[in-house]
Amino acid sequence: MTEQNNNKRDYTEGSILNSILKMGLPSMFGFLAQHIYAMADMFWVSRLPNSESSVAAITFFSNLLWVLFAFNSLIGPGSVAIISRRYGEKDYDNTERAIKETIILKLFFGTLLGLIGWFFIKDMLSFLGAENDVLSLGISYGKILLFGLPLMYAAYSFFTAMRSIANPAIAMGLMIGSNLLNAVLDPLFIFGYVGFPALGIQGAAVASIISYSLTFIIGTILFRTKYTNIKMHLIGKTSVSLKSMLQILKIGTPALLGDISFSGSRMLLTPLIASFGMSVVAAYGVGMQVFGFGIMLIVGIGLGLSSLIGHNLGANKVDRAKTTANQSIMLGVGILTVFGILTYFFGKYYMSLFFDSPDTIAIGTKMLQIWAFGFPAFGAFIMLEQVHSGVGLNTPFMVMSVIHGWGLQVLPALIVTSYLHLDMTAVWWVFTISGYISAMIFYTYYRRGRWLTVKV
Repeated sequence: MTEQNNNKRDYTEGSILNSILKMGLPSMFGFLAQHIYAMADMFWVSRLPNSESSVAAITFFSNLLWVLFAFNSLIGPGSVAIISRRYGEKDYDNTERAIKETIILKLFFGTLLGLIGWFFIKDMLSFLGAENDVLSLGISYGKILLFGLPLMYAAYSFFTAMRSIANPAIAMGLMIGSNLLNAVLDPLFIFGYVGFPALGIQGAAVASIISYSLTFIIGTILFRTKYTNIKMHLIGKTSVSLKSMLQILKIGTPALLGDISFSGSRMLLTPLIASFGMSVVAAYGVGMQVFGFGIMLIVGIGLGLSSLIGHNLGANKVDRAKTTANQSIMLGVGILTVFGILTYFFGKYYMSLFFDSPDTIAIGTKMLQIWAFGFPAFGAFIMLEQVHSGVGLNTPFMVMSVIHGWGLQVLPALIVTSYLHLDMTAVWWVFTISGYISAMIFYTYYRRGRWLTVKV
C-alpha cells in the first residue's frame, strides 16, 4: 500500500450511466470551452480588415496543424490506456511513472515537429493551395504556433492524465481556465486594446502560446498537490524507463497512422475545395468550427469513457465495461442528433456572425445543412474510436481512418468533381454519406468484442 492509495475515486461501482456522466461531462465541458475559444479566435480574426483572407489563412494552417497534431496520437492513446489501466489496478507508483513518461515524450515530439514545421511551412501551405496574402498571413500566424508546439503537446497530457486518474473535474477546470485566458487575450493582442501591441492575425497565435504556457505551469503545480489522486514526485518510487516509453509509443503507433491518414486525406481535400474560390475556403473553415463544436461534445465524453473503460478492465469488470461502451455509443448518437437538428435550422445565423457577403453566407449555410444529416453517424463513430482507444487497441481505428478518409471521402470527392464536374455541394454530400458507411463498418467490428480481451 503506497502513500497514494488512500481515498481514491472509484467509478467502477454504482450506476453505469452516472459513472459515464461523472467522467465524461467534465471532459465535455472542458473541450467545449476549448472549442468556443477556437470559434472566438476565428470571430476576432474575421473582424480584421482583410477578413476572408485571414479566415482562409487560419483554415489552411489548421489543416497543416491537424497533420502535425496527429503525432500527438503516437503518445496520447497509449498513455490513456496505460495510466487508466494501472490506476484501475491500484498500481499507483506505475501510474505516476506513466504520467511522467507521457510528458517527456510530448515535449520531445512537440519540439521535433515544431522545428520541421517551422522550416517547411511555406512549402506545405503552398501545397494546400494558399497563395499571395493568404500564404503570407498563414506563415506569420503558423510560425508562432509552431514555436509553442512542445507546450501545446504537453498541456494536453495534463488534461488526459487527470481524466485517467479519475480527476475529470480538475482537468475541466484547467481547460476552461486556459481557454478563458486565451479568449481574453485574443482581442488584446489582435487589435491592441488597453495598451497591448496590435499584432493582427499574429496576435491570435501569441495569445494561444501564452495560455498553453501557463496551463503547463499550473498543471505541473497541481500534480504536486494533494488535490489530484496521483501526486508526482521529482524522483518517484518507480523510475521512468525507455522500455516503458516505447510501450506507450507501440500502443499509439496505429492511432498515429490512423490520424495521419485522416489528416492527410483532409489536406488533400483542401486544394480541391480551394479550387472553388477563397470564399468557399473561408466558409469551409467556419463550417469546420461548427462541425468541430459538435465533435467536441462527443470527444469530451469519449475521452472520459476511454479512461472509464480502462478502469473497469483494470478492475477485471468485463461485463460492466461492455455495458458502459454500449450506453456511451447510444449517448453519442443522441447528442449529435440533437446538435444536427440545431445546426440545420440555425446554421445561417452562425455564418452571419463571421461574414457580410450573402454569397459566402449562402455557401456556408448549405454546407452545414448537408453535414447536419451526418452528425448522428459521427457520434457513433467517435464513441467506437474511444472505446477501442481506452483499451489500447488502435489498429481498428487506423484501418477505419484509411477507409473513411481515402476510400469514402477523397476518392468519391475527386470523382464527383473531376469526372462528373459537380460543384462543392456534391463534396458536402460525400462527407455526410461517408460518415454512415464508416460507422456501420466500425460497429460491425466492435460487436465481435475483441476489445474486451486486450492486455496492456
